[in-house]
Amino acid sequence: MKALQFTNDDLHVADVPIPSQDDEVLVRVVLSGICNTDLEISKGYAGFEGTLGHEFVGVVEKAPGRTDLEGKRVVGEINAGCGKCALCRAKDPRHCLSRTVLGIHGRDGAHAEFLSLPAENLLEVPDPVSDQQAVFIEPLAAAYGIYEQVPLANHTRTAIIGDGKLGLLTALSYGATSSSTLLVGKHKEKLAIAEAAGVAVSLLDELDPAIHKTFDVVVEASGSESGFSTALDLVRPRGKIVLKSTFSGEPTWAASRVVVDEITIVGSRCGRFEPALRLLECGKLDLSPLVSDEFRLADGVAAMRRAAEPGVLKVFLRP
Repeated sequence: MKALQFTNDDLHVADVPIPSQDDEVLVRVVLSGICNTDLEISKGYAGFEGTLGHEFVGVVEKAPGRTDLEGKRVVGEINAGCGKCALCRAKDPRHCLSRTVLGIHGRDGAHAEFLSLPAENLLEVPDPVSDQQAVFIEPLAAAYGIYEQVPLANHTRTAIIGDGKLGLLTALSYGATSSSTLLVGKHKEKLAIAEAAGVAVSLLDELDPAIHKTFDVVVEASGSESGFSTALDLVRPRGKIVLKSTFSGEPTWAASRVVVDEITIVGSRCGRFEPALRLLECGKLDLSPLVSDEFRLADGVAAMRRAAEPGVLKVFLRP
């Protein structure tokens, strides 16, 4: 099969064997999405080598011991645990110390014709959710998953820094439940997507100084150090900053400001898929404005270049 791989510091489409793990489900990939994490891995983030990609929708080809899954359209939780530790026994392998992570750590990913995952990682996609919407389940779950870590009510003053894919998904998912959310970014055309969904927006260079230190929660989703600095400007004393971005650099940060204002820093990575699926199934979110382009898997290198261009949002790969 063909797969988009990063090996030996080289990004390329390769012919590789179809996965054949007897204890896992074989999924034929229908569509996959390029994520900023894929771009960062191609710069050296996480030290990963192999097939990239962790956002996908596919059809189950073979499911040993779970023939009920065969032929089903599915998405997949990206963390595969050991199955033995306390976290895995509690059915939450996201922080299993022995986990592999689809297309990120120890496990070939979704930018391929086929992938394999444990059966317990797969969720059937409801009929009302299109393939294009389903590809967004992983990043939407990551955005919506902040609710697991930080209490957010309708009145919680929340600012989101960054108008890229993750920032927009965070704003759109919160905008469906909150009237006190502000999205801050640098691109009018991207901010317009959130504004059309009823979310308040502001260009970064037009932020009103009067709102500094007034937000209960600030979500940093820009993937830049300047975004963290802006978060420190906006969060109130004893407020919370949620860090959502992964990037290959080594950040520096103003520790004294965190100490003086007694700010809580929360790292946030993967969310549960089920709530994100329900959110899409009920039809409250229109994600089509976030789609910028689609490429054949065979043109995966060109697709990665396209995804890295300024202003581009989601780029799909179709095997």
